[in-house]
Amino acid sequence: ILIWLMIYPMMLKVDFQSVKNVGKRPRGIIVTCVTNWLIKPFTMFGIAYLFFYVIFKTFIPAELAEEYLAGAVLLGAAPCTAMVFVWSYLTKGDAAYTLVQVAVNDLIILIAFAPIVAFLLGVGGLINTLLKYSILLPLAAGVITRIMIIRRKGIEYFNNVFIKKFDNYTVGGLLLTLIILFSFQGETILNNPLHIVLIAVPLVLQTVLIFFVAYGWAKWWKLPHDIAAPAGMIGASNFFELAVAVAISLFGLQSGAALATVVGVLVEVPV
Repeated sequence: ILIWLMIYPMMLKVDFQSVKNVGKRPRGIIVTCVTNWLIKPFTMFGIAYLFFYVIFKTFIPAELAEEYLAGAVLLGAAPCTAMVFVWSYLTKGDAAYTLVQVAVNDLIILIAFAPIVAFLLGVGGLINTLLKYSILLPLAAGVITRIMIIRRKGIEYFNNVFIKKFDNYTVGGLLLTLIILFSFQGETILNNPLHIVLIAVPLVLQTVLIFFVAYGWAKWWKLPHDIAAPAGMIGASNFFELAVAVAISLFGLQSGAALATVVGVLVEVPV
């Protein structure tokens, strides 16, 4: 129930119509998409593998390292959507263009997230589970709801009234999930507080690296700041609602993968 509360509102916001505007200013979209889908998942895998299996080898057992790596990959393969609108506002980004950037990434998530995660984790059977439990059902519900409400009440009502009704549910679902996660992980955290720090290290490095890749590339292409800033922030952030939900669905509430995604939540906003 809590997983649905997190993902369903996100799927409501997938605006298929806004993608029509992509061709007008394609460079910002190119920076965002290449950084998020051809660079970010693989640098996350590489950095996490380096730290969990090599640098922190003496501190993390092999089984836990595998689960932590899985959680990191889930974060790295899901670029941020909802929070980007906040980051865009704070960095004086172009709100309309940010919407297009987010819409394009939302659509790519539906196609690319499951295969990339399955490829990096080396388990082909993950695709069906990811699609069935974490994306396909909430997406279908979100699309049907969006079409019905817009037809009856109009787009203004949908964006300004209907979607906002779910804001508290999304936050509530995430907070309750985190409480439950930390409750189940309490003994692990108390016995191994060092692990929280060890997980945070590669996640912080990945955040900084991807931000400068996207923002630096945009500046090199001489894109205006109001496009470059959101492009950098989308890559530097993660769709952690999806990552947490998928980690729980695939690996269980008490898994190291779930813990790693939660650490990602705690690290991302302050960084």
